[in-house]
Amino acid sequence: MLTAHQVLHGYTRGIFPMADPDEDNAIYWYEPEMRGIILPEEFYIPKNLAREYRKKEFELKINNDFERTVRNCAERDETWISEEIIDVYKGLYKMGYGYSFEIWRNGDMIGGLYGIAMGRIFFGESMFHKATNASKIAIVCLMEWMKENEFMVLDCQFITDHLKQFGAREIPQKEYLVLLEKALEED
Repeated sequence: MLTAHQVLHGYTRGIFPMADPDEDNAIYWYEPEMRGIILPEEFYIPKNLAREYRKKEFELKINNDFERTVRNCAERDETWISEEIIDVYKGLYKMGYGYSFEIWRNGDMIGGLYGIAMGRIFFGESMFHKATNASKIAIVCLMEWMKENEFMVLDCQFITDHLKQFGAREIPQKEYLVLLEKALEED
């Protein structure tokens, strides 16, 4: 059985857990050779999204409904977010490590993301959207929060085209571990 303390320890070693739906949600630890990151000073907001963001036709809530955010992230055809993963991350939230950045409109959660904050690094786990650009707005809100709180890096785990538009890039795991150590020391 996976525990919150195991996950925290794993993060400090540069690894993270994921459930494999093809293997009855068995949990495996992952250490990608290339790690996706966004540095706050390299963060970029595409012009159309910046315009939409400035309109503020949404409400940002942080940790208003952590579990619901995680469950929304898990609602897809294939997911690595099993019930065991959900329980562990709920525990991390209760311990003060878990954060959800939720985008609300007219009383409905329309997008968001969740992850874990340790030291000056945020480990992004997953995001979702039920309205156009809602998950993108959640990333913008997360990065503003990270800048305000002097975080050094957003660990995206794996790089995607979705994240590249914000300035995400890949670095070798060896380089990531140096950055990780520095970000955890500066707590």
